[in-house]
Amino acid sequence: MKDFNLASTIRQLDLTLTTTSGEISVQVDVPTAFIPITDIVPILRSMGEQTQAVETASTVQAGKEITCMKGCSACCERIMVPVSPPEAFALAEMMQSLPIAHRRRIEERLAHTRQHLEKVGLLSALEDMAESPTQWSDEKVDPLNRAYYALRQPCIFLEDGACSIYEHRPAACREYLVTSPAELCEDTEKNSVAVLPIPLRAGTALSILWADLMGGPVRLIPLPEVFEWAERHRSLLEQKWHGLELFDKALEGLDKFLNQALQGTSKND
Repeated sequence: MKDFNLASTIRQLDLTLTTTSGEISVQVDVPTAFIPITDIVPILRSMGEQTQAVETASTVQAGKEITCMKGCSACCERIMVPVSPPEAFALAEMMQSLPIAHRRRIEERLAHTRQHLEKVGLLSALEDMAESPTQWSDEKVDPLNRAYYALRQPCIFLEDGACSIYEHRPAACREYLVTSPAELCEDTEKNSVAVLPIPLRAGTALSILWADLMGGPVRLIPLPEVFEWAERHRSLLEQKWHGLELFDKALEGLDKFLNQALQGTSKND
């Protein structure tokens, strides 16, 4: 990506990605100026959504149905949402742009959630996960996910059964679609839920990018801890990178993720 004409503000790129769903073509607009890490978030989310659309179309063509729909908020009322560091900063910026009344409702729900998590002894574990100097393994995260799920703690952004920040929701929320009957989602601990395979996980790619840039572990921050984490690390938002070089770095991390996924698929064949 060193031969691009940097005279324009945006560079439109056409890419072909080799994923577990085969080769998928995506198109993205990448800034050519120096940008903060938050500017790469919508780009990777767009790539994730484009690859997801291909998988969704293939699934529907095979006779299955995506059963997620507006008003079905079972996952939003139970699951601990993992957020990449770049998305944490983006969510913190988004909060400041919301109408005051909306922001205060979210802040009140967040305060209530954190108080409840502290009461049941989970808040410190979430803080440890967010700030750990080493990457947490799936085996370490799983008990925390299960304990959080058992609380049936609604997402702080949930209002009237719908996401109140839908256009800004984390990648993990965008990537969770099911083809099994919606009523099974009421208790995924007891019921087997068929989740749509995701060729590209934007949140994971963003976490890998952040780790490569900062030299730390690949971390995912539990949603109730996002704003505290973003505030503690606010000074890092002052750093900027050349847009095309930052996107190049993101693609390197994305290649790592896609290769791991492909290797995992080949082992299971």
